[in-house]
Amino acid sequence: MKFAVPTAFGKLTAHFGHCKEFAIADVDENTKTINKTEILEPPPHEPGVLPAWLENLGVNVVIAGGMGNRAQTLFSEKGIKVITGAETIEPDKLIKAYLDDNLVTGDNVCGHEPGSPCSH
Repeated sequence: MKFAVPTAFGKLTAHFGHCKEFAIADVDENTKTINKTEILEPPPHEPGVLPAWLENLGVNVVIAGGMGNRAQTLFSEKGIKVITGAETIEPDKLIKAYLDDNLVTGDNVCGHEPGSPCSH
């Protein structure tokens, strides 16, 4: 199983589409351990590019602070689960919480809806 978490300065960043790096973690579901984490620079942000890029990397789950509805639909079409509203902490802590079924999530902080913190 593979996870992707958009990061800045070693922690989750709120705006998924314009992040500078992703933590990509290989996880053993049975033992609930992270086997390897890489920090990768994503391709330039264009609609549909990040879902295709993460699909090619074999990502199954994206943990984000926020993500627009269109992006969530594109990920869903590729069979990638998206969790939004995660807190701004280290990716390994988010992934471990998810694996332990105790990931705390709040509002989708970047919903691209009028009035959201980063609507365009």
